[in-house]
Amino acid sequence: MSGQRILFILFLTAAVFVLGMPCGPQAVHSAEAVGGNTAWRPATPSEQSAEVPAVRPEGLLPAPAASSSASTAAGTGGGSSAGASVPSTAHGGAVPGSGRGENAGRVVARVTPGNGTLPSEHGQIWRDYDISPYTNRITTVQRPQQTIIDWILRETGYETWHGEAVTVLSADRNVLRVYHTPEVHTLVAQVVERFIASQAEPLAFSLRVASVDHPNWRAKVHRVLRPIPVQTAGANAWLMEKEDAALLLADLQRRSDYREHGSPHLLVNSGQSAALTISRTTPYTRDVLWRQDLAGGFETVVSRAEDGFVVELTALPSVDRKLIDAIIRCEASQVERLVPVVLDVPTPAAPRQRMKIEVPQVVHFRFHERFRWPADKVLLLSMGVVPSPDGKGTGGIALPFGVTPGRSDLLVMVECKGQPRQPSGSPASAARHTRGYQGQY
Repeated sequence: MSGQRILFILFLTAAVFVLGMPCGPQAVHSAEAVGGNTAWRPATPSEQSAEVPAVRPEGLLPAPAASSSASTAAGTGGGSSAGASVPSTAHGGAVPGSGRGENAGRVVARVTPGNGTLPSEHGQIWRDYDISPYTNRITTVQRPQQTIIDWILRETGYETWHGEAVTVLSADRNVLRVYHTPEVHTLVAQVVERFIASQAEPLAFSLRVASVDHPNWRAKVHRVLRPIPVQTAGANAWLMEKEDAALLLADLQRRSDYREHGSPHLLVNSGQSAALTISRTTPYTRDVLWRQDLAGGFETVVSRAEDGFVVELTALPSVDRKLIDAIIRCEASQVERLVPVVLDVPTPAAPRQRMKIEVPQVVHFRFHERFRWPADKVLLLSMGVVPSPDGKGTGGIALPFGVTPGRSDLLVMVECKGQPRQPSGSPASAARHTRGYQGQY
């Protein structure tokens, strides 16, 4: 084979190889490529010079640039790199994050102003309720309407107002505004009627909080106790006739391990809250901090651990005042002991110096339930053997050397006394306060 023929074959092979290679934007936007755009057109020079950042999901690293032509194609209009999406502006208005700035490179949800009307596909209707007959008589709190909202949420359930249907529950001091289905409006009207019927007139309650070291008090009165359901583990609830409750109280007061906490007399406005609270503080050394600006080279941090108990009653009578609907919350905490921890705190003057810090060992009990019972009966609750409110008690366990864990059977007795003969604006024996909705009913 002659040399000229060999040169011709080599030249022809090189030409076929060069002409068959894809180049430029066709490597990314070819219609035959996976995910390619069939409507691709070459970018104009003005589009190639525009700085439009490609949008990637957060956390996705950019692919290494194989060539300058490929990186230019990923940053110009027409298509985008695999796994990325460009926000559309077809609905009008600029999409946040589509340019330079704080949100550049992020996919932001599209927000529209809506059509100006409330959706009603679930049959929702709007109603205003006049609550001024109740709120005008409440002068001890700043927002008495919040109590009505809390009771509506308890009666209807939290999920009723946070589902697929668009709903509204709002109130000022005079008007309660509700947008919901007719079925929910029926429940709301019943709650509002109970508040309006009472007109915020106070009810007298006897709320006794006592502790007994041993739970064997039940043996004598077991036959007169009528149990009712309770959800908290270890707790019990009973209903008693008022005469039997008086006999039980007299028998308990004769015991040497019986201790009563706080005054039993409360005045509670309908729907509002009243609480009995006892608290104590225990100082302890929490930590040691290095401080070069101090002479000793360190600083001790002293803190306080709080313990005690709180019993809160929130009561709302029925329209005829024959039933009491109440939320009872009880929390008790106790610092059992301070666990010592020794730290090495060397200084130039005392290289072997050691300091002691303390870690509180705390036990906590919580009870939060709702009860409904006839107004002529007495509600008796036993929280079980829990931390004692006064830190005393053996919990029915005989310990040597006089060591006591501070456990006792905590009893709460609630009795409705009806309307007081001389209504008072505020109770003298309890700290009344309102508490906003916190997710529990």
